Amino acid sequence: MCLLPLFLQDQFDNLEKHTQWGIEVLEKYIKFVKERAEIEINYAKQLRNLSKKYQTKKNSKEEEESKYTSCKAFQTTLNETNDYAGQHEVISENMTSMIMAELTRFVQELKQERKSNFHEGRKAQQHMETCWKQLESSKRRFERDCKEADRAQQYFERMDADINVTKADVEKARQQAQIRHQMADDSKGDYSSVLQKFNHEQQEHYHTHIPAIFQKLQDMEEKRISRLGESLKSYAEIDRQVIPIIGKCLDGITKSAESINGKQDSQTVIESFKSGFEPPGDLDFEDFTQSMKRTVSDTSLTNTRADGKSDSKTPGKSRGKLWPFIKKNKLMSLLTSPHQPPPPPPASASPSAVPNGPQSPKQQKEPLSHRLNDFMTSKPKIHCFRSLKRGGATPEDFSNLPPEQRRKKLQQKVDELNKDIQKEIDQRDALTKMKDVYMKNPQMGDPSSVAQKLIEIGNNIEKLRIEAQKFEGWLAEVEGRLPSRNDGSRRQSALYETQNTAPVSNCAQDRESPDGSYTEDQSQETEVKVTPTEFDDDFDDEEPLATIGTCKALYPFDGENEGTISVAEGEILSVIEEDKGDGWTRIRRNEEEEGYVPTSYIEVYLDKNAKDS
Repeated sequence: MCLLPLFLQDQFDNLEKHTQWGIEVLEKYIKFVKERAEIEINYAKQLRNLSKKYQTKKNSKEEEESKYTSCKAFQTTLNETNDYAGQHEVISENMTSMIMAELTRFVQELKQERKSNFHEGRKAQQHMETCWKQLESSKRRFERDCKEADRAQQYFERMDADINVTKADVEKARQQAQIRHQMADDSKGDYSSVLQKFNHEQQEHYHTHIPAIFQKLQDMEEKRISRLGESLKSYAEIDRQVIPIIGKCLDGITKSAESINGKQDSQTVIESFKSGFEPPGDLDFEDFTQSMKRTVSDTSLTNTRADGKSDSKTPGKSRGKLWPFIKKNKLMSLLTSPHQPPPPPPASASPSAVPNGPQSPKQQKEPLSHRLNDFMTSKPKIHCFRSLKRGGATPEDFSNLPPEQRRKKLQQKVDELNKDIQKEIDQRDALTKMKDVYMKNPQMGDPSSVAQKLIEIGNNIEKLRIEAQKFEGWLAEVEGRLPSRNDGSRRQSALYETQNTAPVSNCAQDRESPDGSYTEDQSQETEVKVTPTEFDDDFDDEEPLATIGTCKALYPFDGENEGTISVAEGEILSVIEEDKGDGWTRIRRNEEEEGYVPTSYIEVYLDKNAKDS
């Protein structure tokens, strides 16, 4: 590209405008890259936030669900998405450093070079204008001197031809003409010299100085264009460099999707919710025709059972022996529900291996009249009955869970305690080494400052080990490796009774209730002072709980605690209240005896109407 024919005043200005436009194109491209980098960094930030939003939170239900292959694949997808976001951050960083920063510095250099070149071109133009003015001045002076010499010569010739003019005047005109001719000759010489100088300067200007300046501008413009092309190439390469890593992220997502195994997840569900209970056996035939063989008169004082044996309790007498609130179902539900967690079913295969499983602590009985008087006169104790809702806190030994679930929970607790113990041991070892270093080099620290911390860690380790041994004992009992903890339970029960025999008003004593099978002394019953308007109006209209199904005892249970009832293995009983989540089911025998038994000890068969209701 040759710019020499373009050297005219107007084209020089156009060239200046063109180079300014080229710089503006670079600045426009820099702005484009800056906005692209901002989009990439914002996109990466949004992807990271999205991945973090759906990440599994620690110590939550979602963490337990992460054991399934589908959940693991989803977590892998979230992690790969997070890495994918990191590649967009790399794009933004590279565009900022490799394109924006470099081009910004290049534009500043380009502006400075352009300013210098055009300043030099303007200076050359001003020099040529000065030379042209000198030439014009010399030319006008030469022209003026020539005209003056010509007029002087004509005047001399007129004076010389005039006979009336003196010789002296003629001589004076002749001398004046000579002087004018000499001045014209001098002006001619000056004009010739200035003209030669101007021609030389003009030659240098148009063939040396201006072409050099134009060449610099041309090089500058070509360098700008080439640099823009290199930047566009870098723009594409920055994206191309992260494509392999993005491909690996997508491959990881695909691989995690292929690793999903439905059968494995189903097996995990089975292992998670497996209870460990044996399936129920066949039901025995119940012959209701036995009642037709009874021949009992209406006036009989004894109640003959279906097996032919006489029951010493008459209906009227047995009803009289029951607690007066036997019909008050709502209050009985609160008072008779055992407050201790139900015992686990026997660990051995044979139910008879554990004839007397661990029971809830047996409470010391009080006279019925005292208990009723306390209940009726002590208003501040009402909050205790409100706290007797079912579904309380989970027992420490997880005895409310089925055997298999209980074993898993206990094993998880043992593992957690062992990890805590190991952490404390590691911390103790580190502090012991630090203490040894302080003892060898007292200038590094005081050994006594570590001693107190070591004592605290030792106490923590001992507490954790005792806790771990307790849970390991429960775990061994569930797995059948150790005998039942009857002795330990009795010791705990004795301690419990000792703590609860104090004459204080607590909720545990307030909720003690008879099991519906003992009688009170007549003198004690007469002490009950209850007016019909205060109490009977609320409960007399209520009927006993209706039967909602039947149940079969899987294991024998000795109802030694208040509110419970003893059952024999294989015995069929009536269900009057389902398990509300606390591990106890309320049953009835012979329409008179009723109480609670552990839900895990029985197999319940609810009536269809009861389920619908």
